[in-house]
Amino acid sequence: MPVMACCVDSAVAPPGHADAGDTSIPSPVPFLSSNAAAVTAAVANSESSHWSPAHSSAIYRIDEWGAPYFSVNSSGNVVVRPYGTGTLAHQEIDLLKIVKKVSDPKSAGGLGLRLPLIVRLPDVLKNRVESLHSAFESAIQAQCYESHYQGVYPVKCNQDRLVAEDIVKFGAPFRFGLEAGSKPELLLAMSCLCKGNPEALLVCNGFKDAEYVSLALIAKKLALNTVIVLEQEEEVNLVIDLSNKLSVRPVIGIRAKLRTKHSGHFGSTSGEKGKFGLTTTQILRLVKKLQDSGMLDCLQLLHFHIGSQIPSTALLQDGVVEATQIYSELVRLGACMKVIDIGGGLGIDYDGSKSAMRHENETCLLYADQLKQRCVEQFIEGSLRIEQLADVDGLFDLVSKVIGAAEPARIYNVNLSIFTSIPDFWSIGQVFPIVPIHRLDEKPEVRGVLSDLTCDSDGKIDKFIGGETSLLLHELEGNDGGANGRYYLGMFLGGAYQEALGGVHNLFGGPNVVSVLQSDGPQSFAVTRVMPGPSCADVLRMMQHEPELMFETLKHRAEEFHVEDHDNDGTNYATLISSLARSFHNMPYLKALSPCS
Repeated sequence: MPVMACCVDSAVAPPGHADAGDTSIPSPVPFLSSNAAAVTAAVANSESSHWSPAHSSAIYRIDEWGAPYFSVNSSGNVVVRPYGTGTLAHQEIDLLKIVKKVSDPKSAGGLGLRLPLIVRLPDVLKNRVESLHSAFESAIQAQCYESHYQGVYPVKCNQDRLVAEDIVKFGAPFRFGLEAGSKPELLLAMSCLCKGNPEALLVCNGFKDAEYVSLALIAKKLALNTVIVLEQEEEVNLVIDLSNKLSVRPVIGIRAKLRTKHSGHFGSTSGEKGKFGLTTTQILRLVKKLQDSGMLDCLQLLHFHIGSQIPSTALLQDGVVEATQIYSELVRLGACMKVIDIGGGLGIDYDGSKSAMRHENETCLLYADQLKQRCVEQFIEGSLRIEQLADVDGLFDLVSKVIGAAEPARIYNVNLSIFTSIPDFWSIGQVFPIVPIHRLDEKPEVRGVLSDLTCDSDGKIDKFIGGETSLLLHELEGNDGGANGRYYLGMFLGGAYQEALGGVHNLFGGPNVVSVLQSDGPQSFAVTRVMPGPSCADVLRMMQHEPELMFETLKHRAEEFHVEDHDNDGTNYATLISSLARSFHNMPYLKALSPCS
């Protein structure tokens, strides 16, 4: 479960800016409802008493979305509780200490890395795998279910090597497997599962060609518990032909296109007109082909997927009931069915509201704005007098004030790219918890929105949990206050898809990444692995540029124009060349800012 940390620079009065390979280029010179009532109560109570971390915890709903893994300590810093409810007080990890350890210069005992930063927490991942399995085991025992549960992690959610390897390692006692949806993902899953439980499933989904099917059959030959899930009717011909050529008896699954669907953003993959899966007519034809080929006994798994972020357990139940009927019919037709693979999942409560996604405050403001626009149109047409229009404006201002939207929000510039680090916000409007990881013992009194480093109007975050269009933040302090004059924000619950979907808009590559484990040392944590983010040269290579040649071109340009002879500011040729080299080696993100930024 990673945390995204970034830094808001305080060298400038708000709004302030943010701070957060090996080539032949010469070495340079030497963002890391009932709840609304609770927030209101917290603010009101603070007027008559000293502001405490508990007030901040209520405002940012940390206990709602973060429990049992995140909380606020007495110093006002966000802490990680790596073992959930089983975490002891001395095992809590202060996120600010991690950020400082990573970003402080090496001369001060730090790692000298720039922000933004992804913090991976393998202890939390391990606890989630154990908790998930425990929940199913409890339900199985309570219902006297006669089979068992095996988790399968879809690597498309996060293909990072350490994430996939950790899930296989932590899930080995529970037969946790992996699901692949492409040839590179299949190679990744095969490699990881060589060290996993022999009974762990390797589920092969996605569109398939001969190479994909051959690779899956090779995985079966390598004694991996491989299932080839047929999503298109023509794929059965490939499986039949190639399995005969390779003399491999495959295990086959089919993806059924259920009639059950939901209407949410991710519901388009479900229902009769969904993108994936086989209709009942196609399933019957496929069964006939397998029967004619003497391979009907190879059909052992039924997969279905009614979408992600399913808003109701009732919808999931409807899908399972429909799927079990198909499963039973396949058994009746002679298939040797053993597994029902339930895809998708219930919606994640990113904002801690325990609600269905639009907050009443947001809805109220939307209706008020629509009323105001209609009245403006009537005024332009001459059917509304100016006194009446003024009354409408007053009503709109009153509604805005009551729900806390009266004050215009300040812009806080953060040292990251929305398109790289939080692409789901830009693409589908998905909100994630964003919280200052320190100063939570102080009252936040500034309403702000977050603007990233890109030259793009969409590079901003102006929607937050609870339906808010701004985020309560603290005044930025000078260099003599706070955490060395820096303001650190954390983005939480972004482990799935964000890294895989992140682009290189404006050539901002991925951030630095560190893995942090709980330890019994003085800081309660140890940085076990550091993965530097791409340099400017690295992201240029992604776009087919050649940094070495670029450097040589600029170097020759400096020679051509006799830079050394024409310098009036004391900068000599060697210093200029070193500065150019440093620019290629450094990360695209900001390192230090001047007061005029």
